Amino acid sequence: MGDAPLMLGVSGLRGIVGQSLTPELAVRYAATVASWVGERVGRTPFMVIGRDGRAGGEMIEHAAVAGLQAAGARVCRLGVAMTPTVAVATDMLSADAALIITASHNPQEWNGIKILIRQRSWANAGDEASDACAPPADLAAEIVDRFQNNAVALVGVESLHDAWEDHEGPAFHCHRVTDEAATLLGVENYWDMIAASRKVGRVVLDAVNASATEADALFFEDTVCRAVQLHGEATGLFPHPPEPTLENLSSPGGLCDAVPGLGADVGFAQDPDADRLAIIDEMGLYIGEEYTLVLAAQAVLSAMGADAKGQVLCTNLSTSRMIDDVAHKHGARVVRTPVGEAHVVDAMRAHNAVLGGEGNGGVIWPRVTFVRDSLSAMALVLSLRARTGQTINQMVADLPQYAIVKRKTPLANREDATPALERIASHFANEKVDRQDGVRVDFADKWVHVRPSNTEPILRLIAEAPTTAQADALLDEAALAVES
Repeated sequence: MGDAPLMLGVSGLRGIVGQSLTPELAVRYAATVASWVGERVGRTPFMVIGRDGRAGGEMIEHAAVAGLQAAGARVCRLGVAMTPTVAVATDMLSADAALIITASHNPQEWNGIKILIRQRSWANAGDEASDACAPPADLAAEIVDRFQNNAVALVGVESLHDAWEDHEGPAFHCHRVTDEAATLLGVENYWDMIAASRKVGRVVLDAVNASATEADALFFEDTVCRAVQLHGEATGLFPHPPEPTLENLSSPGGLCDAVPGLGADVGFAQDPDADRLAIIDEMGLYIGEEYTLVLAAQAVLSAMGADAKGQVLCTNLSTSRMIDDVAHKHGARVVRTPVGEAHVVDAMRAHNAVLGGEGNGGVIWPRVTFVRDSLSAMALVLSLRARTGQTINQMVADLPQYAIVKRKTPLANREDATPALERIASHFANEKVDRQDGVRVDFADKWVHVRPSNTEPILRLIAEAPTTAQADALLDEAALAVES
């Protein structure tokens, strides 16, 4: 293993393939999860497994399937599939849980294993099933503890089951999104409404040659959108660093060039497992992942009309205050949580939220799935374009304007974050300090949030203020406090 990092926590497991992430480790981790699920349901567990399509992922998938089978699980293989597609398929097949072979936005040499479960609490065997989602922190901690203590229950040959394949997930996912969008909008057919508006034309997609390539093609097939897949070859080789950021999408010939070059209305960029979405406007401007959730919220609440009053949206502490302004406009409110999809989902269920997500481009639309879903985000944004007649640029111009700046600094290990956070809290002790997730400091017109990443060996620093200069200055001050 050497010095290669292995991230093990509430978001699953991630490491460098061939170094910190090996076939042996994947077998043991998958067997641990299957043993745990089997105990929770009190019978032979039924698991599904999919992968994000990155090169080399098939090896980890095979190892994980072997681990699931070794623990006695019945296993359905979905092949290359978006993370939200795996969630939708898990519900469709009434599986107990799922594994996804993915490292999300991490670079090419990384891979990992993410877990979804279908029980609300799993406090007792036989708990009533619900929609698939990431396990809450307490259950994720149980899995980590079992893995670290090698608590695996393997079965004999008489209890082994052959794996089988199902490839209907992408088509079912696409139909589920458009059916729910039609219901929200009060129309019979989503795409007929889009076409009748005469406002939506060409769409350019960048799926980084990974899991969304098939679903994107199916979603826009035979529609008015005339979609162009910029990186839809499904080779698993990323054409640029896979996180959908401005830097990674604005190189010559990239999505920011392609949208105006092709006369398109919008560009959509997904990360390898396609749970995040970044948007490029018709002029080729990267509008930022923070706007994805805000535009989706505007689409849902405006479509609800008077019924939006009193509704709840859920997001984390690191997400822009724009969503609070949109909620207030429609008489709704926002509940904030610690960073992490599981925390947002827990709050959504507790408050019966109509939408949730995070400022990294992740939209959770519970009508479709309790997992961040780039297809749902696309459908909602396009519906807003069709209903309002506004271009993406005009939609953004109508939103409250803030500047949010994000930075990150390396951590040798997660424990190094503790003294850094204490220094931040001490430095800003005279302001409003929130310690529920790292350190968030609120001022009258700005805020800064510093926390260790759950998925990478880094410390994240995020600030929002009326101007970029003010946000940068606040981050400079926070960074000096971290280093002091």
